[in-house]
Amino acid sequence: MHISARSDYAVRAMLTLAGLDEGSRVSVVRLAEEQDLPRKFLETILSDLRRASLVTSRMGAGGGYSLARPAGEIHVGDVIRAVDGPLAEVRGERPQATTYDGAAAHLQAVWVAVRASVRSVLDATTLADVVSGDLPEGVRRALELPGAWENR
Repeated sequence: MHISARSDYAVRAMLTLAGLDEGSRVSVVRLAEEQDLPRKFLETILSDLRRASLVTSRMGAGGGYSLARPAGEIHVGDVIRAVDGPLAEVRGERPQATTYDGAAAHLQAVWVAVRASVRSVLDATTLADVVSGDLPEGVRRALELPGAWENR
């Protein structure tokens, strides 16, 4: 699976917001500095997150960005979908929309299973889980699988 810079930056910004005291707001400049992100790119990402109702913003003194709902209610998958679209696509199509013939006839099932596997991690893990380090049991089990930390 490829995680784009856009998704990585969005999740990192959201984690920074999740780590704030409730009701606090932070400027895009501070978000960019804290996570060492390009400010202009981050502004575009925050706009997507606002359209997806994941963040709110306020202009002026005391303004800035904050989470639109508690960190325990926002999943990592929500953030990625907001900035990059569906979690798993095959040539720009949803896995269930693919069809194959001959020896590849059952490949669609593999692509659907890949999407389900990705969802089982990203849709089970909230921003609060990541900030606290108390990851869901399924994620912890996946980290213990043989080869999980190896480059292959």
